[in-house]
Amino acid sequence: MNMSEENKQQILNSAISFFQQRIIANHIKNVQKCARLDTFNINPFITAYLAKFAFSDVNAETLAKALIYPRVLGTSITTSFGNQLQKFSTEVLSAYASTTAGMDIEYVDSRTNRHVYCQLKAGPQTINKDDVETICNHFKGIRNLLRVNGSNDFNPSTDCIVGIFYGNRASLSTNYKNIEKEGYTVLIGDEFWTSLTGDPTFYEELIGAMVNGGADASNEVLQQTIRELSNDIREHPDVVPICK
Repeated sequence: MNMSEENKQQILNSAISFFQQRIIANHIKNVQKCARLDTFNINPFITAYLAKFAFSDVNAETLAKALIYPRVLGTSITTSFGNQLQKFSTEVLSAYASTTAGMDIEYVDSRTNRHVYCQLKAGPQTINKDDVETICNHFKGIRNLLRVNGSNDFNPSTDCIVGIFYGNRASLSTNYKNIEKEGYTVLIGDEFWTSLTGDPTFYEELIGAMVNGGADASNEVLQQTIRELSNDIREHPDVVPICK
């Protein structure tokens, strides 16, 4: 069963708001913190080399970029996205919230037309070895609960799903593959979003909507921060000499 266009648009709109308020706003704050030299632990040899290596020149602006880019383009925003996953499921996918212990959402899988129980994960490398047993135990708990309730229409291999927000099958960690070996379904990236919505293009639409919802404003902040840090570098040549 495919999701209605109205419901898909609701998810897109909610995802844009989530990304702006939870991810972009926090990222912008971290970018703005980079406007002063005293926020960096500077090695002038390495900083000057990186400026020359990346931008073919050593001046206040390229030095500023060599300091700022690794910090604002690094792993912190990925970590932030992963940490916000639970809020994503409650704010963006609230219509599908599960009341079953250990599950995040429940929905009718567009591929099988079966009611499925889904635990959400951020990316293809985001669980450890211990999580495998925990997730499988949650799925076993569903089977036992439904058995007690007298339900005979339950197939763990199709009805218990780990849904991974982004990535592709080639990037799946061994831990996720071990869940599959236990007989459960792992859907990643477009597999998961197609399962949820019935639309094979929804994953790309979701990425585009979230990115276009705030990237321009973020870039303006980044450029302003580079200008401010460049000025600070000019005022403190003893910290980062502008060499040729």
